[in-house]
Amino acid sequence: MRSIATDISYAVRMFIKKPGFALTAIFTLALGIGAAAAIFSVMNAVLLKPLPYADPERLVHVANDLRARNVQDFPWPGPDFHDLRTTSTQFSGLAGLVTGRQVFVTPGQSDAESVTTGAATPNLFRVLGARMAMGSDFVDADGTPPPPQPDGAQADGPPPNQNPPRTVLSYQFWQRRFGADASVVGKVVRLGEQPFEVIGVLEPRFELLYPPGINVQRAPDVWTPLAIHFSTGSRNDVFLRIVGRLKDGATIASAQREVDTLAADLRSRFTIKQTSGLHFRIEPMHEDLVREVRPVIVALMGAVTFVLLIACANVANLLLVRAASRERELAVRAALGGTRGRLVQQLLTESLLLSLAAVALGLGFAWAGVRILLALGPENLPRLGQVSVDPAVVTFAAIAGVVSVVLFGLLPAVRASRPDVMDLLRRAGRSGGLASGGWMRTTVVTLEVALSFVLLVGSGLMIRSFIELQRAAPGFDPNQVLTFSTPNLRLPTPAARQAFVRDLRTRLLALPGVTDVTAATPLPLDGRIGLARWGTEEALADPAKFQQATTHVVFPGYFEAMRTRIIEGRGYTEEDNNRPNARLLIIDRILAAKAFPGQSAVGKTIVARVNSPEPQRYEVIGVVDHQRHTDLAKDGREALFLTDGSFGFGAANRWAVRTSGDPMAQAATVKALVSELNPRTGAIEVQPMSAFIAEAEAQTKFALVLIAVFAGVALVLAAVGLYSVLSTTVRQRTPEIGVRMAFGAARGGIFKMMVVQGLRLSGIGIGIGIVAALVLTS
Repeated sequence: MRSIATDISYAVRMFIKKPGFALTAIFTLALGIGAAAAIFSVMNAVLLKPLPYADPERLVHVANDLRARNVQDFPWPGPDFHDLRTTSTQFSGLAGLVTGRQVFVTPGQSDAESVTTGAATPNLFRVLGARMAMGSDFVDADGTPPPPQPDGAQADGPPPNQNPPRTVLSYQFWQRRFGADASVVGKVVRLGEQPFEVIGVLEPRFELLYPPGINVQRAPDVWTPLAIHFSTGSRNDVFLRIVGRLKDGATIASAQREVDTLAADLRSRFTIKQTSGLHFRIEPMHEDLVREVRPVIVALMGAVTFVLLIACANVANLLLVRAASRERELAVRAALGGTRGRLVQQLLTESLLLSLAAVALGLGFAWAGVRILLALGPENLPRLGQVSVDPAVVTFAAIAGVVSVVLFGLLPAVRASRPDVMDLLRRAGRSGGLASGGWMRTTVVTLEVALSFVLLVGSGLMIRSFIELQRAAPGFDPNQVLTFSTPNLRLPTPAARQAFVRDLRTRLLALPGVTDVTAATPLPLDGRIGLARWGTEEALADPAKFQQATTHVVFPGYFEAMRTRIIEGRGYTEEDNNRPNARLLIIDRILAAKAFPGQSAVGKTIVARVNSPEPQRYEVIGVVDHQRHTDLAKDGREALFLTDGSFGFGAANRWAVRTSGDPMAQAATVKALVSELNPRTGAIEVQPMSAFIAEAEAQTKFALVLIAVFAGVALVLAAVGLYSVLSTTVRQRTPEIGVRMAFGAARGGIFKMMVVQGLRLSGIGIGIGIVAALVLTS
């Protein structure tokens, strides 16, 4: 211990004597450790931490796949869920849920608010192990549907002498809306037109953790019970997501065998289940959550590990140069009896001090990096809000520091601990000491160049992907478009709803700066999706030929307003919209190519089950360009478009207002106008359509920015390392250069000799990098 204290004291004096070396080494290493710790904080929160539920390893998602239609994670119909609940023996609990948006109103207050909602079977929170911060949870009786109301009763409230249904608030919404007022329990509030009694407040930070593409709200503000007779619903009405908790002793495999048996039974009893290739799939909740994002996070962790290795290589080079300049000192120590182990201890102590200082500074860099990651991170990255510099990240940084000591300190220490005393005495007074360890320095810098090149290749691939994403034609023009929703349009008759939407469109068109107005459900890339089965006439005889398509309910003039090209035929007119039973259909080019390859689709018949129990025949009146619905990187599923009138008007409630300037400049005016016509709900989710594009690009952009930054840092570090080696070489060869010039060597020749050496090192490093990049990208 005494010798270690002596070494620490000596090292501190040496660093104070030559602060430039110490500060450069600490900063370089801290940059690598800080970047690695910041990315590890994401990996830890998303991939490594257990889910924030009770016994999360027993929680599973029960997925509904239609293999014949290449559809995964399809929503469940109520009767299938009922069959699962009543036949299952492997689960201690199964819960169904659906999320959406509603307008929240507190009686006596005029400020209606758009909120995210979750409707679930009453046992959901018990299945997940979630607790109430205040009040009580739902009970099973909350899932019992109310009795039918007598004729003439109001449709927007509970029957006489019956309490309203109950609701639970999220902790964050309770704080924001009610200022954490405990007296909220027992109050009656309204969701849309329906009154609910508040019975409880959930624990803080409760989330529904589903993969990004499942379209489940992560943290609903308001929860209500699903009061439905699941056994008597339609097997074509799909809306549920299922989560289950395995019994003690049950396994994923045993649960999978059980749901396989149920799926086979349903396929044998229902033709639609057979022709769609119905299969159920048990997925551990954590694995299901991270499957899509794991490759990106692992790639980022790999990239930042390269940065850390390059930083270690740079510090190793600094130590090799410093050790070379101290060879005479170390030789004297060895001559006076210093053992090799004692010399290694001293040098490693110096490296450890550098590493400890780098870890402390690196944690500061990591904290700043986490703030940047939270700002840049895409909203659909699971558990992003849990990313922080916590004890696990501090431990990782400490381990990275220790490993760094081994990587950058051990080789120079071992090399410097074997001084050739007689050779050093023979070279006394000359600068040859710098020559020792030269092959090590060139090897290290060659590896730096190779690692940097791999990162540059990765960055280049990401840039290419992002450019392709930017160039992708979405099938519509999102620029200068304001979007909003008008939910809960509970007007009594189709004529009243038609009058409302016509009046709203007319008044929006009259606003200065508005050039066109349309509406649809859903709008492309808005995160929602509607699905329908379609086929040609052959599908009526052979149901296996039915396929799945995305459906859009649209206004007349929708394609013109969205600037979607009409390839063949025509778009919808007001006359079409006023004939709800006309069964007219517009399809996109992908569906047309599948249904009628090499033919004109206009005038042909498509059989589809859209808003009826059985498939119906529709006449195709137009073919339009494909609109990308969920992903800018690929076309996705084919689409068909129907009139708003065919759904009784008002179903197309996602509005798009095209403007001649900044769309958000119209936001306040549009909200005021909608509130005037529909004061109960107003306009919600007001945002520019460009936000849909930004969200679709967010994950690729996030990875691109980080890898580009890492590649830039790696390139700078490699350049610094290369400069260090070349400058050291020039210093050690100064006498040789002097002799060459004395014998007539030109300056240009000397310069060329040094440049060629640098190019040779770079070329070897790039060659190794090319091979490594090819291996990694394959």
